[in-house]
Amino acid sequence: MKLTEQQLSELAAELDQVKANVMNQLGDKEARYIRRMLLTQRLSAISGRILMVLGFVTPWLWVFGVALLALAKILDNMEIGHNVLHGQYDWMNDPVLHSKRFEWDIACDAASWQRTHNFEHHTYTNIIGKDRDFGYGLLRLSNDFRWRLRNLWQLVTYLLLSTLFQWGVSYHELAGERVFFGKKKAGRVNTVNHSELKKAFFGKGARQLFKDYVFFPLIAGPMWLWVLAGNLLANLIRNLWTSTVIFCGHFTADVHTFTPQQCEGESRGHWYYRQILGSSNFTGPRWFHILTGHLSCQIEHHLFPDMPALHYLTVAPQVQAIAKKYGIAYNCGSFLRQYATVVARIIRYSFPGGKATTAYTLRT
Repeated sequence: MKLTEQQLSELAAELDQVKANVMNQLGDKEARYIRRMLLTQRLSAISGRILMVLGFVTPWLWVFGVALLALAKILDNMEIGHNVLHGQYDWMNDPVLHSKRFEWDIACDAASWQRTHNFEHHTYTNIIGKDRDFGYGLLRLSNDFRWRLRNLWQLVTYLLLSTLFQWGVSYHELAGERVFFGKKKAGRVNTVNHSELKKAFFGKGARQLFKDYVFFPLIAGPMWLWVLAGNLLANLIRNLWTSTVIFCGHFTADVHTFTPQQCEGESRGHWYYRQILGSSNFTGPRWFHILTGHLSCQIEHHLFPDMPALHYLTVAPQVQAIAKKYGIAYNCGSFLRQYATVVARIIRYSFPGGKATTAYTLRT
């Protein structure tokens, strides 16, 4: 649907009010929630590592240990790390939960992720040539990109990316800046020099490898192989889960792409409009939303990235009603349905051609 500048202005005002209603009430409830999540994550990690060592008593203890460690890594990555690094809890002035100090339990350096994700992706969401998160430079997911022979096996590429997702995210900025391979795209400005990018990439990666595959196996004594295997499996579970959640929020069948020309001089209302069209939600029970970091409400996250994520489920019906009022498609479905459309999209654009995904007219 075409929206006039007046309608876009009214859209912005209504969504701004939804955000203000939440942000003006932040206090003890949100602080208790995130600290409870942090405590749960830490207890899960400690318990999981202890149970893996006790696997000699019964293999079931090892299985439970792996499950708890995987849970801890998922909570650290999603409900805690992702949201804290967005500045959702900066207002608490807690150094442990501040976006400028927090470092998460994945291979990607937090500052690198904030540059590519917080700034680039959330500012230029799905704008072809500006949002490097769209396809991660590996997958052709719209006909905005020319077809290449390598796209024929991009389903395999996707599976490999999901398996090694923390390392893909870690390398993402270096790949875009052509630190090791390729020629840098014209017009791209360095925000960090290559030596600093390499230092952060190798430094954080080495610390993660040492922690999970040297230190903890070493102190496990004769159970070292079980602990090493458990850490490997927990990381794999976390990688597969986080990649699936992210793909379901960004690359479903109905997600739109945009050209730089369409977004020149965009107003706040236009930006809101683009965020709704460029994101997808999926449904599930309360515990499921927590495990996704509430990124199951990806539309609300893109509209209000600095809002504490526990409120997304509450504001989602309000956002959906506003979208309906202005005739904006609100993409929401079951987790399995959304994932099926992601896989279908990856397969469809493995071949030349494909349906246009660019939003034709965002405003009049």
